Amino acid sequence: MQKTIATMAIIVSTVLSAVAQDHAAFHKSLIVVDGHNDVIYESLLKGRDIGKRLNVGHTDIPRLQQGGVDVQVFAVWSDDKKFGKGQAFKHANAQIDALEKTVKANPSAIAIAKSSADIKAILKTGKIAALIGIEGGNMIEGSIENLEALYNRGARYLTLTWNYNLPWATAAAVESKTTGDKGKGLSDAGKAIVKRMNELGMMVDLSHAGEKTFYDVLAISTKPVLVSHSNAYALMPHYRNLKDAQLQALKKNGGVVGVNFYSGFLDPGFSARAKKLYRQHVGDKGNYNLSATRQYEKLPRTLQRKADAPLSLLLDHIDYLVQKVGIDHVAVGSDFDGIESAPQGLDDVSKFPVLTEALLKRGYKQEEVAKIMGLNFLRILKENE
Repeated sequence: MQKTIATMAIIVSTVLSAVAQDHAAFHKSLIVVDGHNDVIYESLLKGRDIGKRLNVGHTDIPRLQQGGVDVQVFAVWSDDKKFGKGQAFKHANAQIDALEKTVKANPSAIAIAKSSADIKAILKTGKIAALIGIEGGNMIEGSIENLEALYNRGARYLTLTWNYNLPWATAAAVESKTTGDKGKGLSDAGKAIVKRMNELGMMVDLSHAGEKTFYDVLAISTKPVLVSHSNAYALMPHYRNLKDAQLQALKKNGGVVGVNFYSGFLDPGFSARAKKLYRQHVGDKGNYNLSATRQYEKLPRTLQRKADAPLSLLLDHIDYLVQKVGIDHVAVGSDFDGIESAPQGLDDVSKFPVLTEALLKRGYKQEEVAKIMGLNFLRILKENE
């Protein structure tokens, strides 16, 4: 009997190993595209060399390679309050300079792509294709000439706002605090910027955009829009996520939404769990005036893992988005290095194979996983071109 049990254990172990190898091989066969990553701001501007494996942050080139990431969108971001008129455009260019310097230092591993054709050519060489996305319209300083200049440097999407209103577009973080449409949405200047983006072939990214801005864009855009890193409001009611009516409008437009990995945009219980663990960890010595995010940051990693959203919730958001907009309109926009907490098991960019395996186990067909993990993003990029 003991021999039979031992034999069965070996068989099960062998089968599981074969299944894992199948998942790994399938992931390797995919074109994996991550539509949003903040490593420029988080690491490059701090002098870190992402050509080497780091013990901080979510991203470096070795971990991108390990995770099978073929196309990485590098976000160019600056805080509206720190970088305003006369500074923001310069700061955007400095970040692109930093990315170009990194690419130049790692020529065998990564290259900058400015088109679908570039991506195809780069991937044939086995390198990572680096795309540039501008996160925040403050960086064009209201100037179409600046917009064109950033496009010429390789920027292939512009997230119209971050968390502050601009003179020409309003943000979800601000719109959500007031009722009515007065003073919200795109101005005439904003409409001209969107029109020029359509002409250039630069994707309009509506993550962070207010609802009025969202609908104003869809009313005038001649191209499918991107929502690079947002989730489903119905599952997590946060202003950064899309409501059902927005998802229906996005589907009609032919656009794509990239699921965001941030626990706070996935899990309604994340903040309370982080606060509870913080209280258990520090007791009376804690600063309870801190936000849930800051309390989370002060936890040791072992406790942070307990606070992180379960991976199943990320899959639930993907399921919901697919249900509402269709399999051709859902992608990945991790927001790695721009978030404090990612789902359990998705610790950094090296863990993308975990998501592929989870999608397969959730019941998605291989061709559906291929669309979510990269092909949908590439499709919208090409349609904007």
